[in-house]
Amino acid sequence: MSGRTATDEQDPGAGEKVALLDLTHSQLQDWVLSQGEPRYRADQLYNWLYASLASDFEGMRNLPQSMRQRLGERADIQRLVPLQDILSPDGLTRKVLFALSDGESIESVLMRYDDRNTVCLSTQVGCALGCTFCATGQSGFTRNLSAGEILEQTLHFARELREEGQRITNVVFMGMGEPLMNYEATWQAIQTLTDSRGFKLGARRITISTVGIIPGIERLSGEKPQVGLAVSLHAPDDRLRKTLAPITRRYPVKELIAACRTYVERTGRRVTFEYALVDSVNDSSQHAAQVATLLQGLLCHVNLIPLNPVPDSPWRGSPRERVRAFHQELNRLGVNSTIRLRRGTEIEAGCGQLRSRWLGRQGGQNCLSS
Repeated sequence: MSGRTATDEQDPGAGEKVALLDLTHSQLQDWVLSQGEPRYRADQLYNWLYASLASDFEGMRNLPQSMRQRLGERADIQRLVPLQDILSPDGLTRKVLFALSDGESIESVLMRYDDRNTVCLSTQVGCALGCTFCATGQSGFTRNLSAGEILEQTLHFARELREEGQRITNVVFMGMGEPLMNYEATWQAIQTLTDSRGFKLGARRITISTVGIIPGIERLSGEKPQVGLAVSLHAPDDRLRKTLAPITRRYPVKELIAACRTYVERTGRRVTFEYALVDSVNDSSQHAAQVATLLQGLLCHVNLIPLNPVPDSPWRGSPRERVRAFHQELNRLGVNSTIRLRRGTEIEAGCGQLRSRWLGRQGGQNCLSS
């Protein structure tokens, strides 16, 4: 089951409002022309949506009142409804659970650092890949998000930051779902975010995270503008990785690394490998040596992540001393690595955790049906 796509034809006369954020710039022009307005009004509207971060039509002062009224009758800007908004005790991580228009739900996270504000976006309701230590993977897959549903997560936090005189500096597609399994909507959202006529986010400030969808990586390596690629590795060989990321049965580790080498050759950009350290599973010095051999000669960086605890999961994060030892061994063997700061554990900022808890309280029903 898929979400709305940018090419879906919606007839306002039939009672369904057009989701403006689902439209590309050219599609917005076509729609505005179909409403009897001149083409330049689409440019004004686009600027209001993505540069001025408008949340309603009445504030769009350079549009005629008649057009604003018609927009209110025939179009929507906001379709996501915040259900829960949780701030970490240190004030640096905010997680929001959104209800979608069909009653499903997704999570997004804002992470504040000294030099940047990063938003972590979801691209799917649930996930079909079943990674064993991920709350989203345990919940199963419902549908893809549309480009507009992805963009609206970003705009929600952008409006919040604007009130403080700040802005989003980085976007990572590391929330619920596999971005490369919803490629079209994800890429459309990226094109809108990087459009100089609107949101103006630099492509190098965007990172797509994948568990290893090789056709998607190959496609991404040919795109312009080039965005960052992060690959969830978690194990150096097929036998172990299958237990953590079942997609390995379809895309073996050596083929995955070969695709990453192609990505580097075509783009000249470094690949980031995410490695979640699981206590006594993938965190020995031998595992570190195997990772170093696997990545030898590849322009890359390894982010070591102590596993975020997931309720009812048998997996636990590696103890601090073993994380440090793994890090030191990788660096000794010539692989650049860092230990990533674990953020938001107090507010269940790990992917899918807040949604799982919410659905549990609702008896498994969707957000708007109970």
